[in-house]
Amino acid sequence: MSTVAVNPASPAPFATRVRRGEKLLRAREIGIAVAIVVVFGLTYAKNHSFGSALSVQQLLNGAAIIALLAVGETLVIITRNVDLSVGSVLGLSAYLVGELFVRHPHTPVLLGFALGIGIGVVFGSINGIITTVTRVPSLVVTLAALYIIRGVDALIVSGKQIDPTSIPRAFQALGYKTIFGVPWLALMVAAIILFVGYAMRSFRASRDLYAIGSNPEAAALAGVPAGKRVFTAFLISGALAGLSGALFISEFATVNSTAGSGYELLVVAAVVVGGVAIYGGSGTVLGAALGALLLNTINQALVAAKVSSFWNQAVAGALLLGAIAFDRWLGQRVARLQTGRGERRVV
Repeated sequence: MSTVAVNPASPAPFATRVRRGEKLLRAREIGIAVAIVVVFGLTYAKNHSFGSALSVQQLLNGAAIIALLAVGETLVIITRNVDLSVGSVLGLSAYLVGELFVRHPHTPVLLGFALGIGIGVVFGSINGIITTVTRVPSLVVTLAALYIIRGVDALIVSGKQIDPTSIPRAFQALGYKTIFGVPWLALMVAAIILFVGYAMRSFRASRDLYAIGSNPEAAALAGVPAGKRVFTAFLISGALAGLSGALFISEFATVNSTAGSGYELLVVAAVVVGGVAIYGGSGTVLGAALGALLLNTINQALVAAKVSSFWNQAVAGALLLGAIAFDRWLGQRVARLQTGRGERRVV
């Protein structure tokens, strides 16, 4: 009797291990969806008004903007980078779009959205250029951008606040109108999530982001234009942050210099809780959106349960820490499945 080691690269065993790894990753999103249902059900059992049509609409609207920011953040984090400036970009975009309507009351609604996106594109491009050209870590670049943009916002706003009566009704309608009981805002964000999710699965340029995050050296050897792809990820993140600012003023019809403050933690937490690996290389925009919905459901559940709102950030931080620890364990588990380390058979 002799002992022979099985070649871990054998096609059949390797394919089986890859499928198992993919199932583990997909199970993460299913688990988040189940968690949302459980939190919602437990809160509804304690407070039936939590399940009212108005409450559900507020729940979806509250998660929509964070989910939209999370879509752009997902693209960046997949490449082993991070964008901490999204909240500040949202705040500046929201105020400037509101100011546009104040100064020019008859401005077309689409122009307001175009301005918001344009503002985001500018800052996203700056973040992307500095990160890719100068090789300064994105954490440093976007943290500096966070404070710079917030300072510019405070300087421009200078204690002023946009009056709701200055925002066109057609623009505000996007923030409160519904179709079959579902808010327009949530439907718009859902359409963007589906489109970006499809693009991430179907286009080679999008798949390159995963290659860069998984193994930058191997991606470079394979001819992947890493600088161009990372720049594009920051550009899209900035554009979606600018669009989020326009949607923010549409939903709330008023804005001041504090708009978007603290969104950075919520967005990163939503992305990581949604299954996007903080070390890059894996995750989906759908998972990130579910993470945003879970965080908002928990926050609203705390309010319904009359728990202090100060616990909101504590819960988000705890979930972020737990998700990172889980990602670390899951990554090691998938790696073991794919390498088949120690697998032997007796002949």
